[in-house]
Amino acid sequence: MAFDHDIADLLRADLAGHQVAEQRMFGGLAFMLNGHMVCGMHKGGAMFRVGKERTAAALAVPGAGQMMMKTRTMPGMIDLASAHAHDDARRKCLLTLALAAVAALPPKVAKPAKG
Repeated sequence: MAFDHDIADLLRADLAGHQVAEQRMFGGLAFMLNGHMVCGMHKGGAMFRVGKERTAAALAVPGAGQMMMKTRTMPGMIDLASAHAHDDARRKCLLTLALAAVAALPPKVAKPAKG
């Protein structure tokens, strides 16, 4: 996988008090809570699902930017480059916003397997 494993370890430690699951996604690694992505890793750093209503606060974090997939803006998703994701204060601020966003969502119900 093409992501920074050191940042993944930092996020694991940051999320230690939460019932998160890890899932390979988008060529990286995502941390899921109640079936929703909270944050994840990609080749250039980390991404956080802060929701549209928390985007302005997230973008105020130095080094944070709007998450892009190719040329498409991902609403409610914030990118933090690897160089900034090692900074505890920046990462934890975005993680706090992301946890609040996901906590406001209803848990996803697992779909039955086709068969």
